[in-house]
Amino acid sequence: MTALITAGFDGTDESLAALSWAAREAVRQDAALRVVHAWEVHPDATVDRATQEGWARDAVTRAVERIAARHTGLDITADTVEGPVVETLAGAGGLLVLGSRGHGAVVGFLLGSVGQQVIADAVHPVVLVRAGDDAAHEAAGRDIVVGQEGAPEDSADALGFAFATAAARGARVRAVRAWTLPPLFAYSPGSLMLLDEVGGPEPFERKALADAVRPWRERYPKVSVVEHIEMGSAGQVLLAAAGEAQLVVVGRRARRTAVGARIGSVAHGVLHHAPCPVAVVPHA
Repeated sequence: MTALITAGFDGTDESLAALSWAAREAVRQDAALRVVHAWEVHPDATVDRATQEGWARDAVTRAVERIAARHTGLDITADTVEGPVVETLAGAGGLLVLGSRGHGAVVGFLLGSVGQQVIADAVHPVVLVRAGDDAAHEAAGRDIVVGQEGAPEDSADALGFAFATAAARGARVRAVRAWTLPPLFAYSPGSLMLLDEVGGPEPFERKALADAVRPWRERYPKVSVVEHIEMGSAGQVLLAAAGEAQLVVVGRRARRTAVGARIGSVAHGVLHHAPCPVAVVPHA
């Protein structure tokens, strides 16, 4: 899936969980692991720049030593980068893994403005990991849930990421498509004809999901797949499926708007409330 996995690290419990997740994934993917600590000089600090840089380097060194001891043979490099955090992390190569504070099912993820902007600006997939996440959450029997919407090409990148990850883990993919009944005036003569040909809206949605998943079934024949359609909002349906998942994969449009890059409402909702790690995959 990728030759490089980058873990953003800042010494917090959340970033330690993200680093552990990234290391396990690097082993599974036979990828190199890069640990990046982006920091900026605090002008009001009581110590000078050199001391601040030393603290950053020491924290990264200790974390890398722990990971190297757990995963002997893993190719690990560490970089302490002075500069803007968002630009540094968003421009990192390969899959990017970040930590995210969580406070239970009600409050959910506290993603923060930096995390949101990194996800919005990153050109590669970004995985958010809660503090406390560990290898036990990747136990057999837990699905990799991926959201599918629109035409097959609209979710191709997210589906590809989910299937590649499932193949490396020996996991099952649960492909989820949500649907709602639009207002009567939204039906055009053409759409009514298509719905009539397949027997109604539910069979239409089932066929749309099957068509999107088919090429990935063919590419990864050993990956078990469940195709799940459900009436409701995309965010709610994905969150319901995420309860027993080991990873949720959502797509987001990579286009920038007049007000800047955006995560999207579905990805935003899943990021804030899913109980497991969430991968956000950009697509055109």
